Amino acid sequence: MKEQQKNWIGRSEGARVEFDIDGFQEKLVVFTTRPDTIFGATFMVLAPEHELVSKITTSDQRTEIEEYIKEAGRKSERERQSDTKSITGVFTGAFAIHPFTGKKIQIWIADYVLAGYGTGAVMAVPAGDQRDWDFARHFGLDIPNIFEGEDISDQAAESKEAVLTNSSFLDGLKARDAIGRMIREMETMGIGEGKVNFRLRDAIFSRQRYWGEPFPVYFENDIPKLLEDAELPLGLPQVDKYLPTEEGEPPLARAERSAWPLWKGDRMEYNTMPGWAGSSWYFLRYMDPGNEDRLVGEESEQYWRSVDLYIGGSEHATGHLLYARFWQKFLFDLGLVSEEEPFKKLINQGMILGTSAIVYRINGTNTFVSKGKMSAHETTALHADVNMVDGDVLDVEAFKAWRPEYSDAEFILEEDGTYRVGNEVEKMSKRWYNVVNPDDICDQYGADTLRMYEMFLGPLEQSKPWNTAGISGVHNFLKKFWRLFVKDGQLILEDGPADKAELKTLHTAIKKITEDIRNYSFNTSVSAFMICVNELTDKKCHKKEILDPLVRLLSPFAPHITEELWNRMGHDGSISQADWPVFNPDHLVESSKEYPIMFNGKLRFKKEYPLSMGQQEILEDIRQDERMEKYLEGKPAKKIIVVPGKIVNVVY
Repeated sequence: MKEQQKNWIGRSEGARVEFDIDGFQEKLVVFTTRPDTIFGATFMVLAPEHELVSKITTSDQRTEIEEYIKEAGRKSERERQSDTKSITGVFTGAFAIHPFTGKKIQIWIADYVLAGYGTGAVMAVPAGDQRDWDFARHFGLDIPNIFEGEDISDQAAESKEAVLTNSSFLDGLKARDAIGRMIREMETMGIGEGKVNFRLRDAIFSRQRYWGEPFPVYFENDIPKLLEDAELPLGLPQVDKYLPTEEGEPPLARAERSAWPLWKGDRMEYNTMPGWAGSSWYFLRYMDPGNEDRLVGEESEQYWRSVDLYIGGSEHATGHLLYARFWQKFLFDLGLVSEEEPFKKLINQGMILGTSAIVYRINGTNTFVSKGKMSAHETTALHADVNMVDGDVLDVEAFKAWRPEYSDAEFILEEDGTYRVGNEVEKMSKRWYNVVNPDDICDQYGADTLRMYEMFLGPLEQSKPWNTAGISGVHNFLKKFWRLFVKDGQLILEDGPADKAELKTLHTAIKKITEDIRNYSFNTSVSAFMICVNELTDKKCHKKEILDPLVRLLSPFAPHITEELWNRMGHDGSISQADWPVFNPDHLVESSKEYPIMFNGKLRFKKEYPLSMGQQEILEDIRQDERMEKYLEGKPAKKIIVVPGKIVNVVY
């Protein structure tokens, strides 16, 4: 995730270099990551929007330049970046002076150079950059070779391992050595300096939609102006519909002047802010939602500070997560928050994958062949809606009614008369018809079953396939849990004291589940609950001393069933406010051990002894056990081996 964010921002190390412009006092400043290749610079390229273009363009080139600028303005920055095939540009008629050779080099404009990247100007070295090479070849510009032993007749030599030549004091050096040498020379001459350049891809902070925060902006004579702080916040006006106008303006343009809570100037700004406006700092507002004076009060912010845990998908890496960090750092620099980062810990949860259902249509027909009959046919695999499949058996009639083109479909079935689909684990998506509606699961099994089954599928951070067929195990667990408390609609809790075995089962679960929650290992928590409930069911345990802590333990996992039981047990208030059960390690300390009693290495019976009982005492007790005669089969015991706390083996 950090790599994604770094790449989104973009960090380039290189040099800032100044070129004189022939006949002008202004300097042409470029940023280059390869200052070592400056002796191969044969022309300059400016972004069409560069501020110097209008100043340096000669009169005979002005018309062509202005037409090109208009054409470039019709393209978005993304379109200009992604179009690597088109080669366009116009010569300005002006020349830069090479700072080392003194030669005049042409200054062009081209839309592959962006005003927001670097300085909006490029020192073009066709021998070492493919895009510069393509541009030079297209317009017939010089491509001098500055790399020893490199063939640049068909393409540029972009490797930093290439050795420089025709480069004066850099001859014989590779980039790793030449870059530093060149930067020092530029700094000595006063024409440049080493520089780290950052470029952030901006989040588009404007939306042409109704729902969103209105910009506190109005226009006078097409000049945007800000509302005063005292006039904020600006609310949304009423509109007749949440659609663009017939002229294509945003929905806010539908509002009458009188519908606006505040109107100034000739018109208000019709765009609204994006999700970034709130999602970049909402966590701070949660700390102090009633504050009318500040986004978060100092006392509340000092108490809550940064978010302890953020759980979210990696798809937010360069969206909410990155811009929340920007906003937090900005507010930190202003002294409005006390933490430089907004989140202490981040977990990317894995996706719930879907199990797609695949049907096989015989090529050139509308006949579908079952998976087990495919070998004799050439087929095309198609996705079917998983809601028409039970296990791997397709409901053929439902499939025919699903889409018009399948209404007259024919089927080659298995020997048992069923159509068997294939399966493929993929991202759950409407495109693959493998989406399982959680509302349907809740209707059939209840929300608690859905919650616990999602946890049970696997580790939090791993993607895992959904399989509705497996949900019954969790559903049955919850029914078994309910039966510990209720029978025939009546509460069956017992007030008697719990025995040692019951307490051991409970506190084993408390210890395990408390640790699992701290480690975000919810799937193993569900397993621990199942083991606990099975053991208590086998013990026929209905004791309040055991079940009261157990229902609190389960409440974060199954809040609905536990809230109901908590209320039936006579407690006031919500179980969500109850104390977490306290683990007592004393209940896991064993006072006795059940020894396996072996005869010539074969287990014959088991016998429990106190852990405090010594080896000799166990030996004497075994000799007197009435079962000895049965398993010795009339033979004398040659030796009795006692391993304290582990095993007894009788050798005969």
